[in-house]
Parts: sequence; C-alpha cells; structure tokens
Amino acid sequence: MQREQWGSRFGFIMAAAGSAVGLGNIWKFPYLAGNEGGGAFLFAYLLIMVTIGVSVMMAEIAIGRAAKLNPVGAFRVVAGRSWMPVGLLGVITAFAILSFYSVVGGWTIAYLVKTFTGEISSGSAAILGGQFEALVGSVVEPLVYHGIFMVMTVVIVLLGVTSGIEKSVKALMPLLFILLIILVIRSVTLPGGMEGIIFFLKPDFSQISMDMIQAALGQAFFSLSLGMGAMITYGSYLSPETNIRSSSVWVVSLDFMVAFLAGLLVLPAVFAFGMDPGAGPGLTFITLPAIFGEMPFGLLFQAVFFAMLLIAALTSSISLLAIPVAYFSESFGMGRKAASTVVGLVIFAIGIPCSLSLGVWGDILFFGMPFFDFLSFLVDKFFLPIGGILTAICAGWFAYGKVSRELENQGELPFSYLQIWKWIVRIVAPIAIVWVMVIGFIG
Repeated sequence: MQREQWGSRFGFIMAAAGSAVGLGNIWKFPYLAGNEGGGAFLFAYLLIMVTIGVSVMMAEIAIGRAAKLNPVGAFRVVAGRSWMPVGLLGVITAFAILSFYSVVGGWTIAYLVKTFTGEISSGSAAILGGQFEALVGSVVEPLVYHGIFMVMTVVIVLLGVTSGIEKSVKALMPLLFILLIILVIRSVTLPGGMEGIIFFLKPDFSQISMDMIQAALGQAFFSLSLGMGAMITYGSYLSPETNIRSSSVWVVSLDFMVAFLAGLLVLPAVFAFGMDPGAGPGLTFITLPAIFGEMPFGLLFQAVFFAMLLIAALTSSISLLAIPVAYFSESFGMGRKAASTVVGLVIFAIGIPCSLSLGVWGDILFFGMPFFDFLSFLVDKFFLPIGGILTAICAGWFAYGKVSRELENQGELPFSYLQIWKWIVRIVAPIAIVWVMVIGFIG
C-alpha cells in the first residue's frame, strides 16, 4: 500500500506549526516573560529559536523523510536497530503527554461552554479561582470534557493525513491567528496597557541571567514539539520536492509569532488591570477571565479566547495522537481507523487517573506527586530532554550522511550553512539540553 503524503507544502507547514503551537504558547510563554524580564526574555527566546530550534527541527523532519516511517522505524533505518529505543521513547512520550494534555484540553471546552451559559462571568479572581478548583476537583464533569476532547482528536486522525489532519489544520491554524489578533487589538488598546507593551518589547539587558537563559531555552525547545517524534512522523509524509530548510523556518516563525502575540494579549491586559503577570497556569483560567469580567463586551472576548485556546490544544493533540497511530499501523499491521480508536481509548483511560488525581485521588502519590504532576514531571524532566539529546546526536553523528543528503536535496543548504547546522546538532544542542536538565534539578 502506497504511503500517504501531504497534499501540499502549505498543508505540511500548517500541520507542523499546529503541532508546535499549543497551550504552552498561550499561557506559559506570557507568564515566563512576566517572570523573567519581559523584553530581555523575548530577545533570548528568539535567538535560541532561530539557532537551536530551527536546527533540531530540520534534523527531525529530515530523519522522518529519509525513512518514511514512524519514529521507531525511522531510527532503525537511518542509524540501525540499536537506535530503535529512541523512537520508542518518542511513542511513549506522546502517550504520556496526551493523557494529561487531553484533560487540560477538556478544561478549555468546559470554559467555552460555561462562558456561553454565563457560569464564568465574574470579575473576581477569588470567585473564579473557586470555580476552577471545583471543576478540576470534580469526579464526572472533567472526565466528560476529557472524553469529548479525545473524540475530536481521534476523529480527525482516523480520517488520514490529507483528509483528516491536513484539512483540519488548514482551517484551524488561520482561524487561530484571526482570533488571536482580535484579542491582541483589544488588549493593546486598554487604558494603561502601554506599560505592559513597553515591558514586553523594550529589553532591559541587565535582567539577563543564567536562570533566564535556561528558562528561554527550555521554553523554546519544548514549545516546538521536539524530542517526542512528532516532527519525525510528520516529516515521514513529506514529498522529496519539499524544501526542509525553508519549511522549518516557517514552522518556527509561526510558533514564535503565536507566542509573541500571546505576550501582547496577556501582558498589556494584566498591567492595565494591576494583575500579576507571573501568575502561572492560573493566568489562563483565573486571571484572564477576571480581566474579561471587567471589560466592556468581556464575555464576547472571553468566548473568543477559549475558542482560540481550544484550537491551539487540538492542533497539538492531533500530532501527539498521530505518533502512536503511525507506529501501531506500520509495526503491527493495524488499519488507521482501528489504531486511532484503540490508542485513543487507551489514552483516555490513562487520562482518568490524571484527572481524578486533582480531586478525589489527590492523596494517592507517586514519588510525592499526584499522578497528573508525576506524568508531567517525567515528560518535562526526562522524556523530552533525553529524546531531544539523542535525536540531535543521532542526526549529527550516526545518521549524518542520510540526514545531510535530505537537507541538501533540491539544493536546500549551501555547504557553509550545512557545516553550521552540523556543529549545532552535534555539539551545541546536546550540551544546551543537558544544561537545561541539570539547572532544572539543582535550581
């Protein structure tokens, strides 16, 4: 059976950008920028994105196109059987991430529904905090929304690469940008919002520190869906004529643009209303709804915000599900519909203790953490960085010949730039990621 391919270069770029653009761009980047010096953090983030981020993304896409297989098969083809566990780690990582990511995706659906019903309409952060705790601590309600989110994801993936994934992201990604721009325009025109704009756009280089650079590196790398096999999977459907270099630049640029616009959405608003820009996850489900509650036509803008957040969550969840679906389809001969359904059910099942661990199962701890936090800890501290390090080393050393041929295909890279790319993936990226891991443990 002939393997599917993306119907167009635009479709691939939208799918890869959708994989990279997720909830982290909308809530995590703004509060990191708020905590880590505003414009100085933005400058460091951009610099890392255009060097390490682009280089590692090119490596992953090239590995996928060279092998035209799922991550496990791809590492076997380009570097030998001893590298298959790296691909398997990517599949396991996708399972783990989507198990708790779908629970959070369900919260976005719940908040969108509750916005329309008028349940989430207060300007009080205290009231909204209580409503958020009631939702996540409930037994049935978050599981219902978790199930709805997984059904949406499964339906898109089982329809296939072109009819499901590509068609959906070509509609969803432009819509996400339109909704985000509408919200940014409203935020930057708020009285008092200029202080937040200046904080975000004017770098104060005295704020630069090792901790700030570490935070920017971690956010830049993990924001791009690297180290989990997503770009290898998407790259495996890429035609030989598509330019990997320019496509990677487009994907990284779009991912950065969403984070940048999210900063312009959040920071002027929190400064205008005297809120805390470093409020963390509560910025999304507590602080911002409190701000919307104080705005004229606030409910309308709140509905637009959670619709945008749902789109961002969905475009990432599609790529996460596509990884194990490709693996089980190609390694065990399962049809795409069967693989999508079975994998989706397993991930939904793992998501149940994730959700309940925030409520009635909160006393059941794994290494001192609720199950939700434990899975997130494993992914952030081990699975993603180890996957990223090994992917860079594989592409730069053990599979360099096959990967570089993909990058030179169609005259993609002049020889001088290829040498820079090789130096980054062989030395700079692995050392930088190890540094992030070490700082994360001792910091």
